[in-house]
Amino acid sequence: MRGLYVITDSVLLGDSLVPAVEAALIGGATIVQYRNKSTDHNRRLSEAQALLKLCRGYNRPLLINDDIELAETIGADGVHLGRTDGSIAFARQRLGVNAIIGATCHNSLDFARQAAEEGANYLAFGAFYPSHTKPNASVAELSILHFAHQFGLPLVAIGGITLENAPPLIRAGADCVAVINDIFGQPINDIRQRAESFSQLFVE
Repeated sequence: MRGLYVITDSVLLGDSLVPAVEAALIGGATIVQYRNKSTDHNRRLSEAQALLKLCRGYNRPLLINDDIELAETIGADGVHLGRTDGSIAFARQRLGVNAIIGATCHNSLDFARQAAEEGANYLAFGAFYPSHTKPNASVAELSILHFAHQFGLPLVAIGGITLENAPPLIRAGADCVAVINDIFGQPINDIRQRAESFSQLFVE
């Protein structure tokens, strides 16, 4: 688990969801998370199914943000859970032993330790920089990535990450950088190239 981790945004993408995600996948995105906070169940279901089919074609995992039921319904590869979005144990029971379950840890090694003990597959820390998506998110310190390696799990950095500010996170130990705006806020014709540039950071 290493590289560019893209998270969708229904406001940014609208009807361009599938082609935008495909452009990111072509550019080298290694993981896709479907994030849609709307209450339109039918739309969320159809979009998630379309993304799962797309990700299967590129042999990349699709995770569902916060919604264990939706992940189970479509047979997604896993879920990402915030601190109040259900237990890792419950998600494991519903989704099976092979599901990828990620956990939000903010800036807390205690949260990370708890998630690791409960069976999370990766730990996400942030926000490292001011975030458009979550402007009130607590700030994470760069050093937490170093200390979090004690848990032996992949580490995901999130929060306001751009092509320009991602390198220090990777040097500090982030296995993945999770990006929304700096990928999907680009014109659709530029998404592939932006994803390629992020992917190149991990090669360098």
